[in-house]
Parts: sequence; C-alpha cells; structure tokens
Amino acid sequence: MEKAFLSNGYEYISALIEDARCRGLDRVTVDKDLIIDREVRIPSDFTLILDSCHLKMADGCYSNMFVNENHSTDIGRTVEGRDRNIRIIGKNGALLDGGKYNMLSEKTQLKNGLPPIWKNNLILFTNVDGFEVSGLSCHNQRWWALNFVYCANGKIFDIDFKACDIMVDENGVETHGLKHEKYADILVKNADGIDLRRGCHDILIENISGFTEDDSVALTGLFGRLEKEFAVEGLSSDIYNVRIRNIATSAFCTNVRLLNQGGVRLHDIEIDNVTDMSKDCPYMEKGIYGVRIGDTHLYGSRHATSDETYNISVRNVHSRAMYAAISLAGDMRDVVIENVEALEGTRELEDKRTSN
Repeated sequence: MEKAFLSNGYEYISALIEDARCRGLDRVTVDKDLIIDREVRIPSDFTLILDSCHLKMADGCYSNMFVNENHSTDIGRTVEGRDRNIRIIGKNGALLDGGKYNMLSEKTQLKNGLPPIWKNNLILFTNVDGFEVSGLSCHNQRWWALNFVYCANGKIFDIDFKACDIMVDENGVETHGLKHEKYADILVKNADGIDLRRGCHDILIENISGFTEDDSVALTGLFGRLEKEFAVEGLSSDIYNVRIRNIATSAFCTNVRLLNQGGVRLHDIEIDNVTDMSKDCPYMEKGIYGVRIGDTHLYGSRHATSDETYNISVRNVHSRAMYAAISLAGDMRDVVIENVEALEGTRELEDKRTSN
C-alpha cells in the first residue's frame, strides 16, 4: 500500500517549532509522513527529532528541506549572526527523501529562471557553531544531500544514503545501475552524501553507509559561487580538525574526497577505516577511488601549496576501486598512510604529488 503523506509539511513543522519556542521548549518531535515544499528554518539552541517519519520534497519544487534560521540572510553572513547549537536527530528509520528529480543541475542552474544548485541540498547549514545531524537515511538527493559552509564544532554520524541510480538514454529509456562509460546518461549527477566546504572545522563524521552517486564524504575548499554567497567576514576559510571514521559506502566516484585550491587551507584531517562496499551493489559499478587527496585538474585560481595542504592521516582503507585505493595529487606535506588493502587488482597508491 502506498504511503499517505500530508501535504503541508513546511507549515506543520514550522508551527511545531514556533509553538515550542513560545512555550520555552528547546525541542520538538515530528512523527508524521510529510511533503515538504519550502525550507524549514531551525533556530539556535533547538533540537528537531524525526521519529519514524518519511519527509519527501514536493514534485517540482526548488528548495532545501532544512536550513538554520539565519541562513541566506544579511545577518547570517556575519559573526554576530551566527546560529548555534542546532540538532537534527533521526530515530527509528527516519527518512529524508529528495523525491522526484526536479532537473535542477549544475548545468541548468541560474538559467531560464532556475535558482542556484544548492537549493537542492536536503540539509544546508551555513555559519553554524555547534550542530549535530544523526540517525538519518537520505534517499534520492537531488544534488549533495548534506552541505555545511562555515560550520564548526559539529557531529554528523549514523547516516545512510541511497542516491538515485537511474540512467536515461537518448531515446528517453530509463534503466537502473550506474555505468562509467555512460556517464552522460546519469539522471542525477554529483549526488554526494556529505560535503564540508570553506570555513568548516572541528567536526566529527562517522558511521556513514549506503550508496552515493558521487563522493560519499567530501571536504572541499574552493572559492566558488556557493562559498562567495555564504562567506562570513572575520572567520577563517580553512577546513581543519576534521575526523572521518567508519565510512562503509558504495561510492560511484570516491568514498572520501579532500580538495583545496585557490588559497584555502586544508589541514589536520584524520581518516580512519574506509571500506568500499560496492561488490555486488545493484546500483553501480565499482567506484573510481577509495580516498582521494588533491587533483591535477584546476578548479580554482591556482593549485594548493604544501603550506596549504598538510597534516593528513589516512589509515585502514579497504578498496576495490577502478584506479587506486589512495590517490594523491598536487603539493602537500606531512601525509601519513597506513594499512591499505587493495582488492581485486586495484593499486594501493596513485601518487601524482609534485613533491614528496
């Protein structure tokens, strides 16, 4: 039997939050299956508990599901406007669902009246100090599922992904199961799991599972449109003090991806226990890399230097990737790699560093 969703999800959850704040409460519980068509704003010092519910984005809408209260406001781009201590906690199979794809992509964004691509994040936190996102399944993300920009002192754990695996050929015929040689046919491209962007630090990411169309966990320090839109004057743009543990995913691109260019520093990163789960995965062929640090391709104004990418440890990687379990490219220093298991003939290391 098909689920019966209530169509007023934004109004329902927003009213719960407002009522709780009026009564001096710091949390609410959502336990209904809801359609969401507008972003729900979560205030500081507040916990949203999602219990046994299925929340799905409305067909044809261009919106995040959850953002912090000051997100995309003038004050939200200042230190004074920083939101604090926000938690989204899932229980008993809580599910965030992107629903039917809305055709907003990196190529179509800002054309013909379409909004920027980050409107397709399920959760987008910007300028938040103190946060938790845990206990959730995320399905059918329309781009990156969970996105964080200038966020600090946070925990992201017990998250499971199931991205869209639909391919559409030139005749409009849909098939399931992603194939690298037919990348152009993939319906939803760059559907990452978790992304930390500029200004994120002191964050724990652990116990991540499932299938992602692109990277499962990505730490990306670039000066792109997203970063310029949500830059916070007075805060460092570095990505640092991030621990990534127990990543067991089928990632069509990379299980854990680190990249910084254009002057953004990325340092003091610990990666431990990354397992490629793609063997016999029905949604994809094997991925490209297990852990990838840097790139030979230029995304920003210039490549990073060894004074900008440093103090990175990678331990206990188990991969059957197409090219290598570990890929290093560009300039970096103080990189420690230990206990790499390369399965099914893949290489342990692809080393394209400009200095060693």
